[in-house]
Amino acid sequence: MSKFFNYLKTKTFRRNLIIAAVSIITFLLVIFYSLGFYTHHGEGMPVPKLKGLSIERAIELLEAEGLRYQINDSVYLIDKPPGIVVEQDPDPNTNVKANRTIYLIITRDAPNIKFPDIAGKTFLEVRSILNNYQLKVGDTTYVSDVARDVVISSSFGGNAISRGAQIPKGSKVDLVLGDGLGASDVDIPNLLGLDLSEARMSLRGASLILGQVTFEGAVSDSLRAKIIRQFPAISDTLNKVSIGTQIDVVLSN
Repeated sequence: MSKFFNYLKTKTFRRNLIIAAVSIITFLLVIFYSLGFYTHHGEGMPVPKLKGLSIERAIELLEAEGLRYQINDSVYLIDKPPGIVVEQDPDPNTNVKANRTIYLIITRDAPNIKFPDIAGKTFLEVRSILNNYQLKVGDTTYVSDVARDVVISSSFGGNAISRGAQIPKGSKVDLVLGDGLGASDVDIPNLLGLDLSEARMSLRGASLILGQVTFEGAVSDSLRAKIIRQFPAISDTLNKVSIGTQIDVVLSN
C-alpha cells in the first residue's frame, strides 16, 4: 500500500493524470462540436404567427419559409368563419429548421340544426328559444297586426324558414312581429273593367267606400257601363290607402 501512495507522489503519475484529463476534455469538445455541426445546432428560422389567419394565407407564409404544414383537426367556433387558423404547433417565433412540419387546427363550417317552432310566440320567448339553439336574432320588423310583439313570420338569408328546416348553428334569424295596432292601410283594388255592382263588392271586401260616380259619354245602360278610371288609382308610388277611403270612379259604355 505504501508503494501505491508513493507512486501517486511521482512526476510520472501527475503527467499521466494531466494527459488523461486533457484527453477526456478534448474528446468531449470534439463530440460537442461534431454534434452541433451534424445537427446544425443554432441554425433555423422563427415560425411565423399563423393564428387568426386564413388557411390560404398561412400556407403561403409557410411555403415561403420552406416549411411544411399539416392540418391536425378542425373545430367549430360560433364567432369565427370557417378556414381560420386557431392553433399551431410549434408556437410562433419558435426556431425550427427548414422543411419542418407545422401542425395546424382550423375552424370549420357550422353544423346544421333543426329550426325550432317559434310561430305565434312573443319576442322574449323567441329570443330565449333561439339562444338555447345557439341561434341569433337578426333584423326585426313590424307589421300591422292585433298581436303585439308576437312573431308573425321568420326568415334566414332572405328566405322564409319554418319548424324543422335545417339551418347552420350560429345563424341570424330575421323576425317579423306584430305591432299590436291592427291593419290601418289596405291595398287599393283594381276596379277597371268592373261594373258598379262588382266595384261595390270589391270595395266592401277591402273596407273602402265607393265615392263619386260619374259617366263619360252617352250611357244608355248604367248597369252595364264599365269603370274606365278610378281615383285614387294604383301607381308605382301609391298602392295602399287608409281603411274607409272613398274611391271615385268614371264609367263608360
